[in-house]
Amino acid sequence: MNVVDHLSELRKRVIITLASFLLFLIISFLFVQDIHHFLVKDLNDKLAILGPGDILWIYMAIAGISAITFTIPVAAFQIWLFVKPGLRKEEQKVTLAFIPGIFILFISGIAFGYFLLFPIVLSFLQSLAGDQFETFFTVDKYFRFMINLTVPFGLLFEMPAIIMFLTRLGIINPQRLAKSRKISYFFLIVVSVLITPPDFISDILVIVPLVLLYEFSVTLSKIVYRKKLILESEQLAP
Repeated sequence: MNVVDHLSELRKRVIITLASFLLFLIISFLFVQDIHHFLVKDLNDKLAILGPGDILWIYMAIAGISAITFTIPVAAFQIWLFVKPGLRKEEQKVTLAFIPGIFILFISGIAFGYFLLFPIVLSFLQSLAGDQFETFFTVDKYFRFMINLTVPFGLLFEMPAIIMFLTRLGIINPQRLAKSRKISYFFLIVVSVLITPPDFISDILVIVPLVLLYEFSVTLSKIVYRKKLILESEQLAP
């Protein structure tokens, strides 16, 4: 294929991905009130609205995140179709197998952030107010706080799949990951501080899972790298 054909193929994949996103966005918006009710069902008080556009923004944000979640496997499959002609049959099978994992990891990251981390951090911050302050939540502030604390984990939980994929392609290896451990830890700490409220407890609650996730990714990289070496040795054997 020449450059024009490649660009035409890329355009086709982008259009399919965007069309899927719009479809999922419409479907999500049809059920957005049910999703909103699920997200606020544990609150004792109703959320306050400071402007007429607040609730519309929240509905769009909820529908948008839901649409992005379900578009991820579609986008990954379109990327796979785009690069498929340049891969060997073995590489095609291996890379295709990553697509369900990418979706599952993204869902797992959001679930971890929402069901485990978000209630702990919210409860801790509420306890700081105590009886000295009258607290109430606005729709905008509450959902911005929730989104900032959960969605990044959906992306960060993709770390094992990305590391396994890059290891399988030979771009990185376990030795390189081990040597860059200090730099990786520093990067994860910076990310944790940026996505959490400015308190030590929240930072620790985020840093520890991310470090464990990185070490888990390194272990998976070792397994993939070992299998890759075995496969290459078998192919070179007479």
